[in-house]
Amino acid sequence: MRFAYYPGCASKGACPELNQSTRLVTEKLGIEIVELVKSSCCGAGVIGEADPDLQLALNARTFSQAEEIGLDIMTICGTGQGIMSTSNKRLKEEEGLLPRINGMLKEGQYNGRIDVKHLLWILVKDFGLERLRERVVRPLSGIRVAPFYGCYILRPSSVLGFDDPEKPNSLESIISILGAEPIDYVGKTKCCGFPVVLEKEDIALGMVSANILEAKDAGADCMVTPCPLCHMNLDIYQQKAGARAGKRLSMPIIHLPQLVGLAIGIEPRELGFSRHLASPASLLDKLGE
Repeated sequence: MRFAYYPGCASKGACPELNQSTRLVTEKLGIEIVELVKSSCCGAGVIGEADPDLQLALNARTFSQAEEIGLDIMTICGTGQGIMSTSNKRLKEEEGLLPRINGMLKEGQYNGRIDVKHLLWILVKDFGLERLRERVVRPLSGIRVAPFYGCYILRPSSVLGFDDPEKPNSLESIISILGAEPIDYVGKTKCCGFPVVLEKEDIALGMVSANILEAKDAGADCMVTPCPLCHMNLDIYQQKAGARAGKRLSMPIIHLPQLVGLAIGIEPRELGFSRHLASPASLLDKLGE
């Protein structure tokens, strides 16, 4: 099992623990990744608002790099998954678009031969849930985990088509396989507030507090997300959002590979938990770590 690894921006900047834990988990599971070291930002839905062709060109450039080594792309960013999948579909299907966008590239040409898969998708379908169950050596028993999908890994469903955008279950399946209890709550498919926070911070803080409080009221010990931008909003802005709501939130926000890493025997210190602003100490204490 081999993929062209697209770490994205956040895991090389604000969330290096995501890149760190991904590398440890994939190595332990025997998933070979070849990093696309010359790749660039996918656009995050922001660049495309100002210049749609530029966003397409950025992604076509990344796709051409994966195509050159003959591998599909593995991303660890829910936002990246949505943006790249949408770009890839357009480039493959819209008449005349691919040659026009290729004309913008100074190096590399994309021929429409690769697919983009999130680590979540790979674990569920390519690697397989039963195979993952066999690798669990530290079951996360007694831990109640609230999945937080965010927007882009589920929508638009006409492009992604991996999970039901209204009633997804891929994260819940992994949480259960790892021995924890998935918590159901309405907010799991809502927006985290990115990039609203860049323009209307007060609105975004309200979104952060609402999502966390709903998970907390449902009895969650932590939240797990497949998107670093969701992680950043829910973790970095948690204290500020709690102050705005007049509530103490104190909710650990966990990256998907960190949760998997714990269950397959990787030590917490190696998974980068010390970088989190909302302390995961209560979660690790429950696991006896």
